[in-house]
Amino acid sequence: MALIPLNLFVSHNGKSKRQHVTCLYKCGDACSKPVPNTSDNEYFGDVVKAVSRRSVLRASGIAVLAVGAGSALAACGTDDPPAAAPTSSAAPPDPPVGMRFASVPPNSEDVVVIPEGYEQSVVISWGDPILDGAPQFDVNNQTGAAQRGQFGFNNDFAGLLPIPADLAGQPNRFLLVTNFEYVDPIFMFPGFDKPTREQFDVEIAAVGMGVVEVERTPQGLKPVMGRYNRRITADTPHTLTGPAAGTDFVKTAADPTGRTVAGTFANCAGGVTPWGTVLSGEENFQDYFGAAEGSPKPGPVDTDRLDRYGISLEPTALLWETFDPRFDLTKTPNEPNRFGYVVELNPWDPTSTPVKHSAMGRLKHEGANVYVTDDGSVVAYTGDDERFDYMYKFVSSRKVQPGTEPAAMANNMAILDEGTLYVAKLSSDVPADEIDGSGRPPSGGSFRGTGTWLPLLRSGPEGRAESLVDGFSPVEVAVFTRMAADKVGATKMDRPEDVEANPKTGKVYVALTNNDERGADGEPGPDAANPRNDNKSGQILEITDDHAGTNFTWELLLVCGDPAAADTYYGGFDKTKVSPISCPDNLAFDSHGNLWISTDGNALDSNDGLFAVALNGPNRGETKQFLTVPLGAETCGPVVTDDLVTVCVQHPGEHDDNSIDAPLSRWPEGGNGTARPSVVAVWKSNGNIGV
Repeated sequence: MALIPLNLFVSHNGKSKRQHVTCLYKCGDACSKPVPNTSDNEYFGDVVKAVSRRSVLRASGIAVLAVGAGSALAACGTDDPPAAAPTSSAAPPDPPVGMRFASVPPNSEDVVVIPEGYEQSVVISWGDPILDGAPQFDVNNQTGAAQRGQFGFNNDFAGLLPIPADLAGQPNRFLLVTNFEYVDPIFMFPGFDKPTREQFDVEIAAVGMGVVEVERTPQGLKPVMGRYNRRITADTPHTLTGPAAGTDFVKTAADPTGRTVAGTFANCAGGVTPWGTVLSGEENFQDYFGAAEGSPKPGPVDTDRLDRYGISLEPTALLWETFDPRFDLTKTPNEPNRFGYVVELNPWDPTSTPVKHSAMGRLKHEGANVYVTDDGSVVAYTGDDERFDYMYKFVSSRKVQPGTEPAAMANNMAILDEGTLYVAKLSSDVPADEIDGSGRPPSGGSFRGTGTWLPLLRSGPEGRAESLVDGFSPVEVAVFTRMAADKVGATKMDRPEDVEANPKTGKVYVALTNNDERGADGEPGPDAANPRNDNKSGQILEITDDHAGTNFTWELLLVCGDPAAADTYYGGFDKTKVSPISCPDNLAFDSHGNLWISTDGNALDSNDGLFAVALNGPNRGETKQFLTVPLGAETCGPVVTDDLVTVCVQHPGEHDDNSIDAPLSRWPEGGNGTARPSVVAVWKSNGNIGV
């Protein structure tokens, strides 16, 4: 193969393929609005870099924790440059175990494309019944009552929890727990014009979460009408816990105690805890709150707090405020303060009430993922998915207790209410003249540095808490977390989405999706962790963290985009031998320790997909595409096991020039069918994934 020239003149003029209609309903068209973070926090360009990295490490007194037998600080914790990438004339190393499949090429097919030798099936789709008595999906006769018993719309996160045989009554049963992030009426209701009351009722029931039993068969996973099946909707009661609970910021006329919240929505990614519950991140909740046309303007309003979360006193795209006063800020101004939390659901008890943990802060949580240290401390990582917002972690003061006995579960369900919330501040000694906005790797080989977790809030039993930010009360930190993080000088990142620790190594990986405002007039310029202006394709950050402590080192594993362009970096691996990847979103790991990445908004003229990335040895940075999703769709919620991969296919066919009446896609039904968000399972015809 001829070497592809890696020059700076390869064009990166492509934009994310995410359509305006997707932005409108998914995130309130946030990218067309002013950046909510107007704080004057320093960025790397303001940080003095004269101190060597070695002296920074000495001064910080960073602790290096061994994670598993014989592990030590990663390459990002040394002063030595990475090994030179192999050239195309050298024989490439064999792919690592778990990645021995034939890469799927970039494409624009209206199907799920998988490697040769693999099989696939649709597990479940929007509208499929999951509760007894729910009707079969009929796109022309939708009702709110029917949707409450059916699989929701626009599935995002998925967790696959094995049911013990003694509970299932038979082997090969799982709980499939999913988030339903948002609705798009143009792709739900034939002939849609303005929302009707019935359509509003369908939408209320189509978001939230779902639990459905599935059975492993030779034809893939099949849904079962099981005893655990459940729907959580935008009006299902939730319990608010932590410092915000019961305070004046969250009390409403419908809930004068400030402790019971109706519903969850805008649920993006999530995570499965070691104690068997599921965490769900409430992300773009701001989309749902506004002021109905003609509403009287309220009295004094703290517009700074509204603006920081992207909330305005204007009609929303969905117009829910015209049907329910809790979505009208002029009537229920505290209602937005009851959303933007990490939700914990116990899927093993269909009668349980989901919990919103205010001790973990209120922001646009992409999700939350848990890592347990050797002493049983629980560390939950989360990203605030907005341009120039921050990375957070929560370190519990309680220790996890093994087992599912009532006492252990009661302890573990309170773990995320008691502990310390932190926000990340990064630094680097990469020379300033090597951070010029082009993204071209520095002379040291990769962008790298150190960091500190800055404390914001310490929470204890029964909601008692201590603010660790001057000028903020504990409840203000819990409810207006973004503003507290502004105050302490956190580092502005390029849309931090999924943040997840590798269970084999303990290293933490962050999907930074993109940021086309980086380097724009009046906005922060490039820094070592966010090295490109007008960043269209994003990057993957690798952190070696002192999990329960406050120090870490970091390195950019991937700077995504066209491998032929000099502004991209694939861990030092030969870029002529990788699959192009753009706009990383959700993360997962296989049992071999490989990183798997799903994408959202591929800016490289191909459908979104799922990719495997090697993290160690001569293959570090090798990136292989495992599948692509249909036209207009986003790849979400990957689950990777030894013998099965599942992904959520969100918003298939969603395009500015199309609608349910003029479809771009008819996947998965084909023919004259309706494009329906779905979960897909993929498995190898004879053997394990990537082996």
